[in-house]
Amino acid sequence: MSQFQLSDKVRELIKKSRIVSFVTWQDTYSIEIIQCLQTADDQSRYLTDADLQQIQELETAIAKNIPVVQLLRDRVSAIVDEARAEVLQVFPNITQEGGGLYPPERANACWRDFWHFLRCITYGLVGQRTDYLSAEGLQYMNLLYQELQVPLDAMVVGLEAIKTASLTRLESERKSELAPYFDCLIEQLKLFT
Repeated sequence: MSQFQLSDKVRELIKKSRIVSFVTWQDTYSIEIIQCLQTADDQSRYLTDADLQQIQELETAIAKNIPVVQLLRDRVSAIVDEARAEVLQVFPNITQEGGGLYPPERANACWRDFWHFLRCITYGLVGQRTDYLSAEGLQYMNLLYQELQVPLDAMVVGLEAIKTASLTRLESERKSELAPYFDCLIEQLKLFT
């Protein structure tokens, strides 16, 4: 397998393209809750059961979406696999030579982004707030995607598939309530040029 080389510019954009921000949450949640979420984001990981228990102990009203967050975290591989399958169905040649996700390292980076997109969405879900996105981080991600010539249409299809795959795993009466947590990121990605 060939080594996928990234330019210094791309490496810098990757560092700056952190799409989650809890700044607007400071009026609602304690510094301890925000720090717990920020630590998970800094480590690019899903919230652990210990994190979720700590958050729930600090803010009992937050418990509503914790089972949803755990379910999505525990099913992330299957959800990403379904999103990947949808992208490959809609764009059958995208991973072949000349396609937008060729060579394989590009495709793997895309699937990794799907994993991270769902991770970011779960932060919004646990906080019961759709304002979990960083405008600045999204601008840098847009620049990064432009620089790498990421096929945005495929990324949008993938993110919509993540939403579908996630919501099919949830109780039907909660789907419309939880859809906006996905939609806010989908709409931002659609704005990329």
